[in-house]
Formats: sequence, C-alpha cells, structure tokens
Amino acid sequence: MPVRYLLRRLLFLVGVVWTAATLNFILPHLTPRDPVMERVAQLAANQGLMGSAAQEYVNSQKKLFGLDRPLAEQYVDYITRMMRFDLGFSMNEYPRTVNNIIARTVGWTLGLVGTATILAFLLGTILGALLGWHKSPRAVSALIPPLMVFSATPSFVVALIFIYLLAFRAKLFPLGRPYDVMSIVDWSNWKFLLNVLHHAILPAFSLVLVAAGGWGLGMRAMMITVEGEDYMIFGEAKGLKGSRLFLRYALRNALLPQVTGLAVALGGIISGSTLVEVYFNYPGLGNRLNAAIQSLDYFVISGIIFFLVAGIALATFIVDMIYPLLDPRITYQRGT
Repeated sequence: MPVRYLLRRLLFLVGVVWTAATLNFILPHLTPRDPVMERVAQLAANQGLMGSAAQEYVNSQKKLFGLDRPLAEQYVDYITRMMRFDLGFSMNEYPRTVNNIIARTVGWTLGLVGTATILAFLLGTILGALLGWHKSPRAVSALIPPLMVFSATPSFVVALIFIYLLAFRAKLFPLGRPYDVMSIVDWSNWKFLLNVLHHAILPAFSLVLVAAGGWGLGMRAMMITVEGEDYMIFGEAKGLKGSRLFLRYALRNALLPQVTGLAVALGGIISGSTLVEVYFNYPGLGNRLNAAIQSLDYFVISGIIFFLVAGIALATFIVDMIYPLLDPRITYQRGT
C-alpha cells in the first residue's frame, strides 16, 4: 500500500472527525436553552432553590464547566480535550465523566445492536441474493412483499407491536429491562447470561426484521445488475456450474456495496436503536443519549455524538483499506 495513499486517507479521516467535532460544538450553542439554567429550574422545582442562592449556583456551575469563558476559549479547550479523548464531565451526575458513562453503556449497545446488525446483514444478504438469482425457486419470490413492508417500517413501531403482542398480551417475553429485577449481575453465571439473552430477544428481533428487509432489497437489486454483466454471460456460456457462478462471480461482486453499507451501519450503530432501547428500557448508549437530551446534559450529548461520528469515520476508513481484498480490480495507484 503506497504511503502517500495511506497518509491522504488518514488526513481525510482527521478532517472528517475535526469537522464533525466543530459542528458538534457550534450547534448546541445556537439553541436558546441554557443547560445551567435548566438545572437551576429543576433544583428550584425540587428543592426550592431561589434568589441569591440560585444565582450563586449558576455562577459556580458555569465556572466549573468553563461556560463563563469566551466562546473561542471554550472551543480551543473542547478540541484539545477531544484530541485526548477526554469528553468532560456530566453536568447532572458530576463528578462522573462522560468517558465513564460511555464505557458503562456501550457494551449493552454493542451486544444488542451490533449483533442485530450483523445478523440482519447476513440474513438480508442471503435472502436478497436468492431473490435476485434467476435460477432460484419461484417460491422464494414470495419473500419480496414482507421484505418491502419491514424495510419501510420504523424499528420502534415493530418494537411497540412486539411489546404489546408478545410481552404484554402473550407474556412470552419480559416487557423491558436488560435482566430480571432480582437478578444478581454475574457474567460468569450461565443462568444470568440466559436471562440477559431472554430479555434481548424482542429488541434484537425488532432491529433484525427491519434492517434485514433493507439489506435484502439492496442485495436483490445488486444481483439483478450483476447478472447482466459480460463476465456473467461469458461464464454461463463456458458452462460453469451454477453454484460457482452464484458464489464466485455474482455474489462476490454484488457484496461490495453491501460491505460499505455495513461499515456505515456499524459505525452509526446508535442512531437506529435509540427509541428501541428507550421502549425496552435497555441501558445502552441510545437510551443514555435520550436521557441526556431530555435533561440537556450538554457534555454527555456532545460526547456520545462525537463517539458516534468517530466510529462511523473509523469504520469507513477500515473498509476503505480492506476494499482491494474484496475486489482485486481496485488498486492503490495514483488517482484511485
């Protein structure tokens, strides 16, 4: 791999993350809501904080979080901290750091949404490849309407339907939470692991059904396009076996856009799961981001969003590096 190409891609990665971090800093400052004043309003309602005590609290909080300094100084401090991956403190849970909050919740999101995304990718890709292959049985085409329906349905709507039918009415699954209330958290205990898995089935299935429909329809379109290529016609004319044409020629080339989409989906793993995690009371990043937005916990919001953007950029960079392994036609020569 040419060093110049690698450096160019690394600079592009840094540029994307820096631009996203800058927007992440600027946009919250455009809102008329003040996070410190929001906190004072909560304390006034709950604890009767008023008058000079309230003003003293506002001044101390702004000084503590650096919000009393000029905007340019705040920006320089923010970018410097982002370079060290120091995401600051939570305003509502001080002195807990945002890094600690992400570390405590990211495992739940990766376990639930990461697994669901990979399962949906595999299921949708296989079904889409079979739907687009002209030698597939006619019965396979019956899967197209369900895939279209689920791909057009938001995952949180499917989640609500599952909660009502399978959890509330049929009582086959728990209504929410990651494990039973009385359970003792012990990751070495297989009974606890089964309990966690039982609680994760409905939220995971909600995400898999919706995402698999999109992957399936996308793969079907790519397979139909690939089948019209000259190398497919030539391979069939040479008498190659159908399985070889399907796996080595059609599927391999149709997979390329899917892999790019998978990288983006894995990097943006939080965005599609926020409401699902909220409805199932799942302690993941999406649920934590929603709670931070509701309480205007400024540093938690910006920290999680920065974590998300950095994940998307890094995932795209990794796929860009391994793309030639998937498609030998792609090289790292100048101009590519």
